[in-house]
Amino acid sequence: MATNMTSATDLPPLPSYSVVVAPDLLPWLPDFYLSIIAPTAAYWAISIFFHIIDVYDLFPQYRLHTPAEIAQRNKATRYEVFRDVIFQQIIQAVMSFVLGMTDPPQYTGMEEYDVAVWATRVRLAQRALPTLLGVLGVNAATVSKNMALSHPLLAGALAGGHYPFLTTELAGPDGIVVPAFATWELLVAKFIYYLLIPGFQLFAAVTVLDTWQYFLHRLMHQNKWLYATFHSRHHRLYVPYAYGALYNHPFEGFLLDTAGAGLAYKVACMTPRQGIFFWVMSSIKTVDDHCGYALPWDPLQHITSNNAAYHDIHHQSWGIKTNFAQPFFTFWDRLLGTMWHGDTSLKYERSRVKAQEFVDAETKKASAKAQ
Repeated sequence: MATNMTSATDLPPLPSYSVVVAPDLLPWLPDFYLSIIAPTAAYWAISIFFHIIDVYDLFPQYRLHTPAEIAQRNKATRYEVFRDVIFQQIIQAVMSFVLGMTDPPQYTGMEEYDVAVWATRVRLAQRALPTLLGVLGVNAATVSKNMALSHPLLAGALAGGHYPFLTTELAGPDGIVVPAFATWELLVAKFIYYLLIPGFQLFAAVTVLDTWQYFLHRLMHQNKWLYATFHSRHHRLYVPYAYGALYNHPFEGFLLDTAGAGLAYKVACMTPRQGIFFWVMSSIKTVDDHCGYALPWDPLQHITSNNAAYHDIHHQSWGIKTNFAQPFFTFWDRLLGTMWHGDTSLKYERSRVKAQEFVDAETKKASAKAQ
């Protein structure tokens, strides 16, 4: 239990708070285990969705590749892909376990106090307004007096955050009257605390992960030994499909995906629950990038230009030295000149025709043998 009062008498006092361990998001599953299970569950939920679409050919008009291409061009069987993905997810689970063991417990109870701290900072920031307006030739004191009756809150802000009419009575027998925050100050403080700071943390994590993956991914293409030893396995899928997103050499999978996501989580100073959201989001995004469909109603295809169509180019023999960026944005490709430019329709059409001709020829051979 703690009570905090601001030292300046004209600032509202900070509320008391009492911290307790935050309850689990799901009452039947501790957050510790949720952080291990959730990314894998999300991966397979989205993968099964796309697999059903693929098997039943529900949206052929949005396919990036035909079924014939999947059968003819890929160099890894479905079983091999499934086996390696499961192994990769076991590695991810171990990493999540280690991170969970090192994370401190997540507490709750300080939210109102933290919001009040930000509201105090908003109030203190207003102290600079008279000076700033003075530089522009505006007499803030005079303007504030003229607006005191019609717009008291604006007048208080112009006066440097002085609101003598905003008071509240503290609970207790003494009935002490103290300064209070304006509603707008609390709204700004809540926006900063609940949206702006978590949004910045998410942006930082995404930036770290994109940077980590771009440069390691590009290095594995530039270094022949790294490519032949590790990364070439992922490129056995010339025609990517959803659950093949994590089809990698175990070492590459750990270094590129698992370690990168863990590093981003730590650098961004995320809470365990923010980490769960980030890892689930990253898993869904990488599945969507390998799904093999350009679905117009898929939001992840439109949030950024780094989508299934973008990454699919990288899986083609003619685009393998471009479009390294993943999983979220394309700014490294743009900045360093590794983005594919030009029309791809003829290249894709040649691949479709060649694959179909191969499948037709194999079908004829099988029919001839059967006869």
